[in-house]
Amino acid sequence: MAAPAPMRIEPLGFPWQTADPFLFCVYHLDFYPAGNAELGPEASLRGRDLGQDFAGIDGWRMYHGQKVPGFPVHPHRGFETVTVVRKGLVDHADSLGAAGRYGGGDVQWLTAGAGIQHSEMFPLLQRIGANTLELFQIWLNLPKRNKMADPHFKMFWRDQIPVQRLHDGFGRSVVVTQYAGALEATPALAPPPDSWAAEPENEVAIWVLELEPHATWTLPEVRSGVNRRLYLYEGDTVTLNEQPLPVNHMAEVPEAPLTLTNGEGFSRLLLLQGRPIGEPVTQYGPFVMNTRAEIQQAFGDYQRTQFGGWPWDRPDPIHGTAPTRFARHANGEEEHPE
Repeated sequence: MAAPAPMRIEPLGFPWQTADPFLFCVYHLDFYPAGNAELGPEASLRGRDLGQDFAGIDGWRMYHGQKVPGFPVHPHRGFETVTVVRKGLVDHADSLGAAGRYGGGDVQWLTAGAGIQHSEMFPLLQRIGANTLELFQIWLNLPKRNKMADPHFKMFWRDQIPVQRLHDGFGRSVVVTQYAGALEATPALAPPPDSWAAEPENEVAIWVLELEPHATWTLPEVRSGVNRRLYLYEGDTVTLNEQPLPVNHMAEVPEAPLTLTNGEGFSRLLLLQGRPIGEPVTQYGPFVMNTRAEIQQAFGDYQRTQFGGWPWDRPDPIHGTAPTRFARHANGEEEHPE
């Protein structure tokens, strides 16, 4: 029997390389200092390119924020954002009047659809000690039939998200956190109804895998034609079948079962998987459509309507100094997980 073809392995860039149905993935890890009275860093901002601070000076970035790190108001159309916050907090506000504060394991799944403006700010609530932020933001495409769906978001609070604690034959642990996609008999939470992930036959999965040193686990097979990639973002080396995947690298992995064998250190990997949508993609900045004409229409609609306007008194709303997590939706419904 012929040996399987080697997997394509590449170093991680910024953003991380993705495949249809995913458009984009970034991993943010920022070691912010103590916060000040405005919930920004209690540190000098001198020497930073404020508004475009991505250099990572002293281990943290302001991104597009001027006083508080994060991403002030900006528009989207034609796709979804899945924001997985492993550490730290994110303050959400949008053009529909919705708001939220989430983090420490929570996920926001936002369908931009026909168009929305939102802000994503990173308030530094700890006045003594560090404010570490760790998150993934993943852009998942929408098929043409759903690109103009009504915008809205769902919250996946950390206590609701399935976490499977597995063990190999030697008792070494493998933890799988399922943000999307079933693992054997355990389903993930339901994504928004217009999402490509809402149809089980599309086999969309977003998982974080955590492996103890030398732990072994087999990634189950999927149907032919499903794209899937593994990103080793923490650890040393994980062997995939017999091919090594070094840290800070991505592997394009096959549909067949795949044996992961961890190396000396504790490892974390992100899995992005899904059946491709297979439609033309035309992207310009925050708009992702199928044709150039639709992109031009998106710009025209945004200039005309501002996707509902901006009902906030600042471009980077912050939701107070209390660490309470919450979500307030455009219809007035509120969620309070604690």
